[in-house]
Amino acid sequence: MSEPLTFSIKETATQSGLTEDTIRYYEKIGLLPRAKRKQNSHRIYHLDDVETMRMIACFKKTGMSLESMKPYLQLSQGDDLRAYPELFALMEEHKKTIENQIASLQQIVDFLALKLKPGVTHIDNAPCALAEPEKRPPAARQH
Repeated sequence: MSEPLTFSIKETATQSGLTEDTIRYYEKIGLLPRAKRKQNSHRIYHLDDVETMRMIACFKKTGMSLESMKPYLQLSQGDDLRAYPELFALMEEHKKTIENQIASLQQIVDFLALKLKPGVTHIDNAPCALAEPEKRPPAARQH
């Protein structure tokens, strides 16, 4: 039986799109499990780890907080999200937020397209509004 394919932290960073420091940080805060180690104490990662890191990178691009990602990362890769109604609802809500941001950005693209048309110097009633980011109270400082 052959050994499973393993990657160094450098290879994992390249494949996942995260930096080595980010991977270490995510391990430290518990977003990722602690990496297994070789006898020389170098971290080793498997393909499942790389896939999890890619998922984190994708969630991060959507604006999802690291804390909000944790429940999704704890699911097994084959789990159906519909089996977890609360998580499913949260993901649907997050998707709607992103769709609203896309619509808002499209308004801006349309506005800019009008401004770039030759001979256009003034635009009446052209919508240009970015969706306001969700207002959150400041995080409590821990002493």
